[in-house]
Amino acid sequence: MAGGTYRQTVIFDLDGVLVDSFGVMRQAFTIAYAEVVGPSEPPFEEYNRHLGRYFPDIMRIMNLPLAMEEPFVRESYRLAREVVLFDGVEEMLRRLRARGHGLAVATGKSGPRARHLLGELGVLSLFDHVIGSDEIPRPKPAPDIVLRALDLLGTAPAEAMMLGDAVADIESARAAGVMAVAALWGETDGVELLKARPDAVLHRPAELLALLGAAGPQAAPAASDCAAAPVDLPITRGDLQAGSPTLATAAHRAGSSARARLTRRQDA
Repeated sequence: MAGGTYRQTVIFDLDGVLVDSFGVMRQAFTIAYAEVVGPSEPPFEEYNRHLGRYFPDIMRIMNLPLAMEEPFVRESYRLAREVVLFDGVEEMLRRLRARGHGLAVATGKSGPRARHLLGELGVLSLFDHVIGSDEIPRPKPAPDIVLRALDLLGTAPAEAMMLGDAVADIESARAAGVMAVAALWGETDGVELLKARPDAVLHRPAELLALLGAAGPQAAPAASDCAAAPVDLPITRGDLQAGSPTLATAAHRAGSSARARLTRRQDA
């Protein structure tokens, strides 16, 4: 399909993709660590490397007390008004909604906390469904949360894409058989994310509209015909190494992966 890689359904991770919550995460983690562990330096940088996973899983990986979850969640609620949408996200969401796309959020946060945050930001009504990691059996990188979104929206995997900023998002999308798209406008480690070989790479929210193409649902071809022409949006970040997937090569791979068929309960 000329001009993009059409998908009827778009599934988003929340933190680092729709909302800039990095500062709030750092504050909440620091307070929780001080309350439960003590006054030593909190290992936030290590925590940050595991984002995308369910919060208790991160605690187990880091050998930290699970008791940190309660103060972390408490502080996240208290500081929620400091979280903002990334520039261009609301316009992008409204344009996708106007074009008739099904939209869902699949986040490592709990469902109630995610819906509360999106409500505070005034964009909750733009989504058909917001699913938290407490609402599915297995969190990311398992495919459960993506499969739940597909089921709720009545969408086949080949008709959907997932945008994420963590390796766990890419792995969850791929395991569910949907197109995996890396979002690089937040605080993510772009090099690590690209090592996961996403099907497409975006640097600004507006680039998603170009990737999807101009056609609406009525004009969309059958999923088996969705091998897209290259999308000419250059990579501009200096930290992306030679050989990283551009949108042009990603669109080609996305068509092939669709034919092949191809949950952070309290993430940050």
